[in-house]
Amino acid sequence: MKFPKPYTLKEISELIESEYIGDKLFSIYGMNEIHVVEAGDIVFVDHPKYYDKALNSAASVILINKKVSCPEGKALLISDDPFRDFSKLAAFFKPFKNANKSIAETAKIGEHTVIQPNAFIGNNVTIGKNCVIHPNVVIYDDCYIGDNVTIHAGTVLGSDAFYYKNRPEGYDKLVSCGSVIIEDNVDIGASCTIDRGVTGNTIIKEGTKIDNQVQIAHDTIIGKKCLLASHVGIAGCTVLEDEVTLWGQVGVISGVTIGRGAVVYAQSGVGRDLEGGKTYFGSPCDEARKKYREMAGLKVLPEIIAKVNNI
Repeated sequence: MKFPKPYTLKEISELIESEYIGDKLFSIYGMNEIHVVEAGDIVFVDHPKYYDKALNSAASVILINKKVSCPEGKALLISDDPFRDFSKLAAFFKPFKNANKSIAETAKIGEHTVIQPNAFIGNNVTIGKNCVIHPNVVIYDDCYIGDNVTIHAGTVLGSDAFYYKNRPEGYDKLVSCGSVIIEDNVDIGASCTIDRGVTGNTIIKEGTKIDNQVQIAHDTIIGKKCLLASHVGIAGCTVLEDEVTLWGQVGVISGVTIGRGAVVYAQSGVGRDLEGGKTYFGSPCDEARKKYREMAGLKVLPEIIAKVNNI
C-alpha cells in the first residue's frame, strides 16, 4: 500500500510511538508485506528467524522488535510489538468508511454495465464497461473490476484477509488495507469469496473463469485463462500461472506456485510447488499417472502380505 504522500521517519515513529534509527527526514512512501515490499516501503518483522530476510529485503524501513545494525541506506523503527504497530499504520492510512447507500457516490461504473437489485458497491470501487453484477453481490471498498466481467449472485469481493497472531488473550487480527483486482473478461460464479490483500492486491487476470462457491485468499494471483471448478479453496500468497485448471474441491496451501498449464484433478491437496504442463492428483498430490500406479499397488498389497505370511 502506498501512502497518499511521503512521510518522514520521524512522523511515522510518532504515529506508532516508537524509537527510530536513521535520518529523521528519511522519506517513506508506503508499507507492505515481505513478499510484495518495494523500495520506499516499511516491512515488519517480529521473529529472529526472519530478521535477515527483512533487513536484506527491498524495504527501506524495517519495523522490528530489537535494536540491530541498520543496513546502509535504510532505517529502523524499533517497536515492542511490530505486528500491533503495522496494524496501527494500516488503520491510520486506510480507515474504515461506513456506507449509507447501496452504490457509493465515489464508485465509478462503466458504460452498459448492469447492477442488479440488492448489490452493494463500496467506496472508490471501479467497474468497467459491459459488466453484469447480479443480485446480492458485495464489492467492498477500493476494488477494481475490468470490462466484460460477470459476477453472479451472493459473491463477495474484498473481505478481510484471514491473518491473525495468537496471543495469550486470544487471536489478534492484522488489519487488511490491500484490494482486489479483477481484469477483463473474467466470469465469477455464485457465492464465491475473494479476499483483499493484506497490503497488496489479490489479482484475477484476464479471461479466467471461476465456478460457484470458490474461496480465494489474500494476495493470491490467478493467471490468465485459468479454470477453477466448484469448491476450490486457495490459501493466501499463492500464484497460479496462466491456463491452470483446478477441478472440484482442490485445496491449495499458502505460498505455493502452480506452473502454467498444470491440471489438478478433483479432491486433490496441493502442498508444494507444481511444475507446469503436467497433470496431478491425490493428497498430497503428485503426477496423476504415478499416483494411479500407487493406488493400484495398494489394492494388491493385502494379497502380497497374505502370501508372505503363508510362506
